Formats: sequence, structure tokens, C-alpha cells
Amino acid sequence: MNPHPYDGMTIIHQTLSQIDWPRVTEDMHAKGHAHIPGVLTAEACRQLIAAYDDPQLYRKTITMERYRFGLGEYKYFTYPLPEILQTIRETLYPHLAPIANQWMEWLGLERRFPAALAELQALCHQAGQDKPTVLILRYGEGGHNTMHQDLYGDIFFPIQLVLFLNEPDADYTGGEFVLIQQTPRAQSKAMVLRPRGGDMLLFTTNFRPVKGTRGFYRAGMRHGVSEVHTGQRHTLGIIFHDALS
Repeated sequence: MNPHPYDGMTIIHQTLSQIDWPRVTEDMHAKGHAHIPGVLTAEACRQLIAAYDDPQLYRKTITMERYRFGLGEYKYFTYPLPEILQTIRETLYPHLAPIANQWMEWLGLERRFPAALAELQALCHQAGQDKPTVLILRYGEGGHNTMHQDLYGDIFFPIQLVLFLNEPDADYTGGEFVLIQQTPRAQSKAMVLRPRGGDMLLFTTNFRPVKGTRGFYRAGMRHGVSEVHTGQRHTLGIIFHDALS
């Protein structure tokens, strides 16, 4: 039996089928991130937040300050994932793999990613990466997340996503999503984003190609969360590769 059933699966299938993938592809190539509004309904967000305290759904809990990751807490889901999360993961991956493969080609890298998520997971498992990486995060007042990358092993997919479960200014203040682009021999560039509750943000996990005068070069990317001033902020991260045991 799939844990945490969600009764709006028809809605999520319809929403995902209506994503403007040419625009998303253009944004990912140009900026390394793409904002897709209104992916989750308010009810879906409420259900995911309410399930935060259900221990059967999770394999591991991380207290961020213990590891100097920031201030807050996150939990890794266990397999099988809740149906809504598995659907999002499986449905989006085939659209993202061509973007990732184009990046590999532009940067002259040998790595190519398979067309289906199951094939990527098989590669991960062969490398000893067999733990789910989908996670839910909770921040209270003062909560923040230091700049980082979610790699988890030698095999990593270069695109991931975050789903925003709370409404900024209504449920919390502060807590902006921050991307830092590290350009070789230049100052870093910060991108500060404030998606609404139910929105999805696709972004690069590790690096993205940037076109220069002599072709494409590799720009490193990190992401984090600025300090939450008031309220409580929940997000849900979907990473496509699995983690080492």
C-alpha cells in the first residue's frame, strides 16, 4: 500500500501535462533555473505538511545545526515514495534528461543520462547509491540553509526541484531561496527568488553551461535559504539520483 495517499492525483497529472517545456528548456539553458507556478494545490500542500510528523514515511531526520548546515530540520523519505511525489519524479525526469544531455554535450563531457528515471536509478544502484533522496524541510524563526549542492555520490543528475508548501508573507517572512553562480575568474552572482505556495522551482544541482566568447564554460552553482524572520516555512525537494548507503 502506498503511504500517504493523496486524493488529487487527477489534478496533479493534468497540471504536469500542461507544463510549457519549450519555455522551461529555454529558462534552464539561459539561467540554470525555471519557475513553474501552481503545481500543487493548497490542499496538497496542507497534506504534505501534515504528514511531516508521520515517522513511517521517513528513513532519516537531520538536525541542520548539528552539522553546521544552517538552522532547521529535514527528513528523507523512504521507498516507496508517496504517490504524488513518485508521479512528479517519474513524469518530469524524461523532460529534463534532454536538457541535462545537452549540457553535457556543450561542456564536452562524456556522461549521458538515460531517458527514463528507472534507468538512472539502476545506474545509481550499481554504484551503491540506493537510498532515496527526496526530502521535506522545515524552518522556524531564524531558520536558514547554508549554500550547498545535493550530490550524494559519484552519479548525480544535474537538475533537481523544490516545491514550496507555504505562502510567503502569510505563513512566514524572509526565507528566500538563493542561488549562487560561481563564474571562473569573476565575482559570484546571486539570484534571490520568492515563489508562492504550490509553486515549483527547477534548478541546477552542481553546474550549468554558460556561453562565452570561446564556446561554453562550466559555471558552478550552489543553493540555500536566507534567514526566516517569522513563521514557519516548509519545502519539499525532489532529487532524481539516489544516495550512497
